[in-house]
Amino acid sequence: MNTKLLSEKALSVIHQYLNFQGISIPYFNNRRSGAKMKLRAQAGKGSPKDIFDEMESVAMHEKIDLKSLDSISLKKFLVDHDIGIDCSGLAYYILNAESEARVKGTLDRHLSFPFCKGIFGKAVCKMRPVENAGVSTFAHEKNSREINLKEVQPGDIITFIDNSRNHIVIIHQVEYQNFIPTILHYTHSIAWPEDGEYEHGVRQEQIEITDINKPVAEQKWSDTRSFNKAGNSITTLRRLLFL
Repeated sequence: MNTKLLSEKALSVIHQYLNFQGISIPYFNNRRSGAKMKLRAQAGKGSPKDIFDEMESVAMHEKIDLKSLDSISLKKFLVDHDIGIDCSGLAYYILNAESEARVKGTLDRHLSFPFCKGIFGKAVCKMRPVENAGVSTFAHEKNSREINLKEVQPGDIITFIDNSRNHIVIIHQVEYQNFIPTILHYTHSIAWPEDGEYEHGVRQEQIEITDINKPVAEQKWSDTRSFNKAGNSITTLRRLLFL
């Protein structure tokens, strides 16, 4: 059995989200809050540094000693102040790091924004790529293509397109047996109803390949709540065109 991983640079980004001051960064999505034009850290689109800087700024303003907070209190602090990361924001930073590690340049150089309309809209999307690179953007044929499960490698994505809620996960590790993928390890940011108010955020799960000839949605997912079980989403394994 052999294993393939994302680049050290991309894995470092994942580590920073999973181990941020002893906690995983909570999930936050601006879709209903109208926060799209806020700072990235308060729009679900912050890098680990953005989130750290905003956390310190808020704490200073409210005269809170962050060093006095335990991990539970710190997670609560971030959630209560709408500081976190959504699934596509997390995907952007991981894939950006991977692109740079492969000497492809930054992600914004390659992404198309097919849902941005008009000259002004397209200019805004180019100036604020993280904020405008949603799941549908990553899943669009101008940015990625569907691949066969036998082709899968670290850096590929799984997108879930649903009428009510889209989602994206990043495959960060693939285990092979005789050159056939057997286990996919993925990273994502999500909030399940069972997570309650404070237990959501960046996490990792895996997919056991039980039949290589079947699509990824029909494999054995370690988290049975995953969108492929919902029955009303289009689940596809995809690869960015420039990777």
